[in-house]
Amino acid sequence: MTGPEPDPTPTTGSAAYRIVVMTVSALTIGLCVSLAAIAFVDLVFWLNNVLLVSPRTRVQVDGMPWLIIAATLLVPVIGGLLVGTLIARFSPEKRPLGPPDVIRAVQLAQTPPGVRAGLVSTLASVISLGFGASVGQYGPLVYLGAMMGNLPSRLNLRIPNFPAIAMACGVAAAISTAFNAPIAGLVFAHEVILRHYSMQAFAPTTVAAATGYVVANVMFEREPLFLVQFDGVAYGYEFMLFAVLGLLASIVAIAFMRLTLRSAAFAASTPIRPALRPAVAGLAVGLTALWLPDVMGVGREALRFATIEGAFLTWELALLVVAKIALTALCVGFGFAGGVFSPALLIGILFGALCWMLLDATGAIATSGIVAYAICGMMAVTSAVIGAPLTTILIVFELTRNYDLTIAAMVAVVFSNLVVYRVFGRSLFDVQLARRGIDLSAGRDRAWLSTQRVSGLSSTTFDRCSPRDRAYAVLARTHRNEVFALDTEGRLEGIVDTRSLADDPSTRIASVMAPPNLHFDETTTLPDAMRMLEGFVGDTIPIIDTTSERMTGVVKETAVIRAYLDAIDGLRREENAPA
Repeated sequence: MTGPEPDPTPTTGSAAYRIVVMTVSALTIGLCVSLAAIAFVDLVFWLNNVLLVSPRTRVQVDGMPWLIIAATLLVPVIGGLLVGTLIARFSPEKRPLGPPDVIRAVQLAQTPPGVRAGLVSTLASVISLGFGASVGQYGPLVYLGAMMGNLPSRLNLRIPNFPAIAMACGVAAAISTAFNAPIAGLVFAHEVILRHYSMQAFAPTTVAAATGYVVANVMFEREPLFLVQFDGVAYGYEFMLFAVLGLLASIVAIAFMRLTLRSAAFAASTPIRPALRPAVAGLAVGLTALWLPDVMGVGREALRFATIEGAFLTWELALLVVAKIALTALCVGFGFAGGVFSPALLIGILFGALCWMLLDATGAIATSGIVAYAICGMMAVTSAVIGAPLTTILIVFELTRNYDLTIAAMVAVVFSNLVVYRVFGRSLFDVQLARRGIDLSAGRDRAWLSTQRVSGLSSTTFDRCSPRDRAYAVLARTHRNEVFALDTEGRLEGIVDTRSLADDPSTRIASVMAPPNLHFDETTTLPDAMRMLEGFVGDTIPIIDTTSERMTGVVKETAVIRAYLDAIDGLRREENAPA
C-alpha cells in the first residue's frame, strides 16, 4: 500500500522535463476535449432538430399538430428504451457515469471506469439529451473530458500526480468550451475535481482551459450560453433582496437534490426492470411536454427568454420550476444518462425571474429589472447543487462582462451556499459519493486514508505455536518476543511474551498466554488503526479474517504509523507541489 507518488529529486533537468511534458499534454488534452465537446453538443442539437424536440423546429411544423403530439409523446419514450438497453447490455458499470465518478477517481487516486464504460455512458447521454430527456449536458461533458484526459496517463511519463492532473485538464477544457469561460473552467477543475491549487496542477489546467476557449471561441465562434443587457444595480437596498433571493434559492436547491436522491431510491425499489425505467421517465416527460414543451431537453431557449420581461407569465414560470424539478429528478433517478448542471441553471433562472415578477407585481419596491434577479437565482441554485460557488460567480463575469451583475450574483450565491452546506452538504455529487461509502465531508485526506487497509501492510511471517506446546520447545525455535498461539483451525487463542518463558521453560503455553487486547481485520483502515493503537502496548498486531475467524497475518505498530505519516506527507506534497 502506498500513498500518492512522491515527487522525484528536483533537479533542473527533471523540472524542465515535467514542464515540457505537462504543457504538451495539456495542449493536446485541451484541443481533443474541446473538439469532442463541440461534437457532443452539435450532435445533441442536430437530434433535437430532427426529432422535433427543439422549439424552433416545432414551430416549422405548426400546421401538423398530430405530428407534434406524436413526437412529443413517443420520442422521449423511444430514447428511454434505447438508453436503458444500451446501459444494461453494454456498460460494465450498468449505470451512467458523471462527475461523482471523476471526483472519486481523483480524490482517492483510483483508476476511473474503463473507456468502454465511458463511451457507452457518453453515447447514452447523447441519446438522452437528443431525445428530449430532462437532463443536463455539462455532467456528461465533465466525464467525457476526464475520460479523454486520463488516456495519456497510460503512458509511462514518470510524473507524480499526472493521472489526476490530466483528468482535471480534460474537465477544465470541457467546461471552458461549453461556457466560453476559460477562467470558470480552470476554477471548476480545482474547486470541484482536484480540491487544491498546487502550481503543478494550476499551470497545465490553465493551458487546457485556454486551449478549449480558443477552439470554441476563435476557431468555431460558438454562441455564448446567454446574452443579457444590464445597466447596473440602481438601488443599494437591492443587495438585501439578492441575499433573500439566495436564501429562497437554497430551499429550491435542497428540494431538487433531495428529490433526485429519493427518485433513485424509489426506482431501485420498483419491480420495473432497469432497462425499462428510462422509458417510464420518458413517458412522464412526453405527457408533461404536451402542455409545457419547455421541460424537454436542455431548455436553452427557455433559459434565454427567462431574462426578458414579459416572455413568460407568472403561472408559467411557477409551473415550469415545479415541472423541471420533478422531471429532472425522475429522469436522473430512473436511469437517463445526463447531469444536473443544466437543469439547475434553468430551474434557478426561472425561479429568479419568478421572484422578480412577484416582487414587481406588488409595486411596493423599485428594482433594476428582471435580469439581475434571474441571474442571481440561476447561480444561487446551481452553485449549491454542484458545490462550486467560485465557478458560478466567474461564469457570470465571463459571460456578461458586467461587474455589478457579478457582485449581485455573488451575494445570492454566498447566502445560498451557507444554508445548503449546513442543511444538505457541499454538493449533490458529494452526497451521492457518501451514499457509496466515500465521505469527503471531513476532507480529502481522511477520505483517501479511509480507502487504505492495514491488511496491505501485513506479513504472513510470524511465529506460531499450539496452546498445548511446552515453553522450552517454543523458545528453541523462535527469536522473537511475541508468539501467537493458534488452535488446530488457525484461530488465535492467545499471545505469548517469550521473555516471560525463561523463568519456567517446562510450563505449557496455555498457562502463560494472554488474550489479544487488539486485533485488526481485512476491513480496518489506516485511520481506524491509528485510533485503535492509542494505549496499545506491544510490537505486532494480529489480523483476523472476519469470515473464517482465522489469523491471516500480523502488522507491526511502526509500519502502521509510518504508512499513515507517509500518506499524509504524500497528500501534502501533492497539494503544494511546484510546477
